[in-house]
Amino acid sequence: MHDLVVIGAGPAGYAAALRASDLGGSVALVEAGDLGGTCVNRGCIATMVWLKAAEVLRTVQGAGAFGIGAAVQGVDPAAVAARKRTVAEGIREGMAAVLGGRGIEVIPGEAVLAGAGRVRVGGRVIEAGAVVIATGSRPDLPAVEGLEPAVIPAEAFLDAEEIPAAALVLGGGPWDVEVAGILRAFGAEVHLAPGPEGLLPREDADTGQRVAKALFDQGVRVLPGAGPARVEARGGRWAVSLTGPGAPEVEVDAVVAGARAPRTGGLGLEAVGVEVDGRGAVRVDGRLETSVPGVFAAGDVTGGRMLSHAASAMGRVAAENALGGSRTFSELRVPRGIWGLPEVGSVGLSEEEAEDEGIEVVLGEAAYAANGLALARDELDGAVKIVADGRTGEVLGVHIVGPGATELVGEALLAMDLEATVAELARGMRLHPTFSEALVEAARAALEG
Repeated sequence: MHDLVVIGAGPAGYAAALRASDLGGSVALVEAGDLGGTCVNRGCIATMVWLKAAEVLRTVQGAGAFGIGAAVQGVDPAAVAARKRTVAEGIREGMAAVLGGRGIEVIPGEAVLAGAGRVRVGGRVIEAGAVVIATGSRPDLPAVEGLEPAVIPAEAFLDAEEIPAAALVLGGGPWDVEVAGILRAFGAEVHLAPGPEGLLPREDADTGQRVAKALFDQGVRVLPGAGPARVEARGGRWAVSLTGPGAPEVEVDAVVAGARAPRTGGLGLEAVGVEVDGRGAVRVDGRLETSVPGVFAAGDVTGGRMLSHAASAMGRVAAENALGGSRTFSELRVPRGIWGLPEVGSVGLSEEEAEDEGIEVVLGEAAYAANGLALARDELDGAVKIVADGRTGEVLGVHIVGPGATELVGEALLAMDLEATVAELARGMRLHPTFSEALVEAARAALEG
């Protein structure tokens, strides 16, 4: 008899297991695949390896701007994919060592809910005081004629050992933006069809526009509003008819899609009464408890933005509550990052969301083109944008497009956690020259506005 059984060993499940162990609980962790889930093996970490390779390639190609003569002697995508696998293997080994050191029982196999506090894995039934479902997500392809044989899920693309000459990226989410940038950096002709919702629809509108311009400048063909209508094989390539303005057709060597949906199939949710929403996401309350007392859920399986750091935070909250705690989880303070070229970092409300809530907002912006470090490094794309309450000055959201954005957003999150005002940010001092100066300049601009 365990205190907690966790289903899934991705970021949410791993964090839940460790937190429950920290609290003195006896924990079983069930995983049907590899430790680390999508993030370590086919997602975040894998993408970082490819993006670093793309960054190095662009740096060498642009070395002449700094008086350095350099030439790319060759590009070996197979070596990048091999490095990605090596890095993932190292992280998995580290996770296994930590779990073993904590005395957490890791059970391989598919888990099925078998009643209150009961989970079946093969012929074994594990009994526990509570359950955390953390099964993550899966690729979610649109139902389009001929698409299935042509499409490569983004997670499978990250294992590719060749770069296609021409590719169509379906979707306008963070992963789609990252994959489009990687493909273009390695020389592919890239078409990006973000669908009717447009590029980065859940981010501030200015962020989407800045990213679209940066992709355009890199040579990515962004097709506003376009989505796939039909796919057919043609002369060893794929001819894709698109919906949207002009309804264009493109011929490519590969179609890549990054959309994902909660992974709930085969868990036996219906049999025990765990409710799901229209997208198949497990419904949870603020404590991350499902409709069945004692059964909690965390991470991508609950829907939302599907971010690994949010999943880890949710896993810790779910574990604490499963062992008798009373913590709540709020998505408002979840930072978002896109490791594209340039980067995007954001947290809190967009300008549009704040206005929809009836808040009188003030805005402050600071362009990277006016930042000393950006000028010195010739990294001028992007800006920092602050959304603040016009009555109280409270920082409601920060949206950064540009180099270092995914690191700089941590400072913005801390400011919001401490309920800082733009006046307090504007009084701040930062090292010069640094990108962080742009956050202070944006706060000063908000005061002046």
